Amino acid sequence: MKPDKLTMSLLLDCYGELLTEKQQECFDLYCNQDLTLAEIAELMGTSRQGVHDAVTRAETQLLRYEEVTHCLGRQRRIDEIAAELEALTGELSAESLGETAAKLRTLAKDLRECP
Repeated sequence: MKPDKLTMSLLLDCYGELLTEKQQECFDLYCNQDLTLAEIAELMGTSRQGVHDAVTRAETQLLRYEEVTHCLGRQRRIDEIAAELEALTGELSAESLGETAAKLRTLAKDLRECP
């Protein structure tokens, strides 16, 4: 399944510097500015097919980088764990201290083991 534009935009933020300038520019205009391939081609003075190729290559590279490094996936998991930790701090009370402490230990372990 093809990732949505938000995910691809986040991947561009993580790995964009590894793309060529043309790929960065095309992909930014396509994902972040939501321009069509034809609009990008007109702006850049190139063909629609050339823009399509640049966007497709950039997308493929970004997905490969994420597959190898898991930077975005790791960050998303860290954000999930941080949200759980924040929720648990609201549950702290004298009666539930032991149970909450166990949950906090589990979350800390999960955080350390993030791929």
